[in-house]
Amino acid sequence: MDKHTEPEKPRKTESSQAKTTNPDENPVPETTVVDELTKKYDELNDKHLRLAAEFENYKKRVIRDQENAVRYANEKFALDIIDILDNFERALKSDDENLRDGLEQIHKLYLSILSRNGIEPMLIEGTTFDPAFHEAVACIPADAPEGSIIDIAIPGYMIRGKVLRHAKVAVAKKKE
Repeated sequence: MDKHTEPEKPRKTESSQAKTTNPDENPVPETTVVDELTKKYDELNDKHLRLAAEFENYKKRVIRDQENAVRYANEKFALDIIDILDNFERALKSDDENLRDGLEQIHKLYLSILSRNGIEPMLIEGTTFDPAFHEAVACIPADAPEGSIIDIAIPGYMIRGKVLRHAKVAVAKKKE
């Protein structure tokens, strides 16, 4: 046979020679190593599963807490609005003389409740039209400078520096 077609004989490596030449040494059985690695794998897998479950529970808890925060914030605001309703009912039961006083108290209370909840009316008097804060509902010829606000149809409100509702205003234009 040709040397290319002859099957190769297994060669002895140093490690295999060491095993065969020193039978007195106790090599670690393969089953012990496999058992240790399996145990380590099971521990790490268990830890991973526990962490994944903890994370899922955390996500659910955060969502529940956010929903509760919104729910309770609305309840607080609703309780404040009920105070207004109580004053309206008192005003309706009184005679005409006290009606105006009752309505003024309701108005003050309403503004106070809005303010406590971070809502403030826009200060518009004497300003010029700004589409970021105002909505023009009319352009009226007037002696005032063009673009200045001359009337407020519906007041605007801000909530913590952000526009909650644009003010609906009448804007001055040049007289013809």
